[in-house]
Amino acid sequence: MFEPKFNTTFGALLDDVAAKYPDKDALVNVQKGLRYSYSELQDIANKTAKGFMKMGVKKGDNVAIWATNVVEWVFALFGAAKIGAVVVTVNTNYRSHELEYLLKQSDSTTLLLIEEYRGINYVETINDVCPELAGAEAGKLNCEKLPMLKNVIFMGDKKFPGMFAWDDLMAMGEGVSDEELAALQAACDPEDVINMQYTSGTTGFPKGVMLTHNNVINNAYYVGECQNYSENDRLCIPVPFFHCFGLTMSITTCVVYGATMVPVEEFKPVWVLEAIDKEKCTALQGVPTMWIAELEHPEFRNYDMTSLRTGIMAGAPCPIEVMRKVVEKMAPEVTIAYGQTEASPVVTQTRTDDEIERRVTTVGRSIPGVEIKIFNPETGEECAPGVQGEICIRGYVIMKGYYKMPEATEKAIDEEGWLHSGDLGTKDEHGYVKITGRLKDMIIRGGENIYPREIEEFLYTNPKVSDVQVIGVPSAKYGEEVMAIIKLREGVESSEEEMREFCQGKIARHKIPKYIGFMENYPMTASGKIQKYKLRDWAIKELKLEADAGIVTA
Repeated sequence: MFEPKFNTTFGALLDDVAAKYPDKDALVNVQKGLRYSYSELQDIANKTAKGFMKMGVKKGDNVAIWATNVVEWVFALFGAAKIGAVVVTVNTNYRSHELEYLLKQSDSTTLLLIEEYRGINYVETINDVCPELAGAEAGKLNCEKLPMLKNVIFMGDKKFPGMFAWDDLMAMGEGVSDEELAALQAACDPEDVINMQYTSGTTGFPKGVMLTHNNVINNAYYVGECQNYSENDRLCIPVPFFHCFGLTMSITTCVVYGATMVPVEEFKPVWVLEAIDKEKCTALQGVPTMWIAELEHPEFRNYDMTSLRTGIMAGAPCPIEVMRKVVEKMAPEVTIAYGQTEASPVVTQTRTDDEIERRVTTVGRSIPGVEIKIFNPETGEECAPGVQGEICIRGYVIMKGYYKMPEATEKAIDEEGWLHSGDLGTKDEHGYVKITGRLKDMIIRGGENIYPREIEEFLYTNPKVSDVQVIGVPSAKYGEEVMAIIKLREGVESSEEEMREFCQGKIARHKIPKYIGFMENYPMTASGKIQKYKLRDWAIKELKLEADAGIVTA
């Protein structure tokens, strides 16, 4: 029986690391010139916890954070964790309808927020959802739409009606004793839920994935182990904190090892390059689109990348050609990770000592304590090595379930404890997994099964292609046709004819895209996942395929 490395809580973990490395850099914000040691992080987390206590936040209460990668995000995470509250992560791209859904579905009692992000004014948005806020006394909100929500905290020094400012939170806890906090922290159990991650909602309503202290901390430890992490590592974090990539694989991994977090508040390639250069970062995280943007930035050569050793590319399929360039020009020991929010999230990862071919063509082997099996989605039988099927996962990483959605939980996790990923893949005789597509992404053209990933990988070999997404679009004759939506490299031009000619004689005729479109920016979730359903909607309108799609137009 596998025993995970840790059986602890976030609060105890931070205390242990602060005792071990009190003066080490814990958290650095290059753009704002902020720097905190582990002992300072511990002190501010304790003050935050005491402020929450005075505010009336109790063990098991849900505390939502709606913010970019500001340092207060980290303080709020550990402050809430120390008193047994559950951190509910809010997508930074949410608008009023989505925010209202999440706060209501999660039963959040407290919301922490910044002022705005990319043209979305968060303060105005919460006032739209809760018009009662403007006339309320801070801490005593009575919102008709959100009856559970009582506290709204602004993560800054500005004052807004009905809200606490960050300084108010810090000051509120001054009358709470260390003993009171210690008693609450001691009452926390490693199997308690610490984090509710709302699935990105690329389809349907987001679901609240309940993850425990042990889920997240152990996953973070093994993710770091695959990269040979130590207290000497310094991780640049451009991925959003609200996502598992930011919370588990970045924040928690750093704290587990006593490494340094160097977040950028929002993704700007030049900020990432500047942070790596100035802080001599040894590791970098990112989805493929981020690594591409950094590599192709016109000022890339002006920054010193020689300190970079490792990191993770994950969150979406990683193009082989991009991976090769990252190894060559940025992080020679970069790893690929694959996972799901419902599995804390990482289930497979390459190792720094894997041979280059495996590191660029697979998502690695399962991390310790995680079982991976490939099942035939039609028969339910396990597939032989190399045969494609649905990737299923079992082990300590699996979520407690979806919040208040028992039927959805039962649908995701079968009676034998296997989480059904919905992803298609193969596993070889050595345990290395390859992702071949999504069950739902599969294109069926005239009875032929076509997997977009295969065509995407081929088109990436064209030197003019920066990124490509392959989708199925409706066809009255064949059911579906293949469409490639291409993002060209900066400064180059191409045409449908040129791209189609590139495919001739190199891939099967039925796989050559019937339609080819060009786009500068793909629609994405804040965590960097490309929303293929939005690409499909765009393509149907662009190609005037409404009739084939069964859409009635006026």
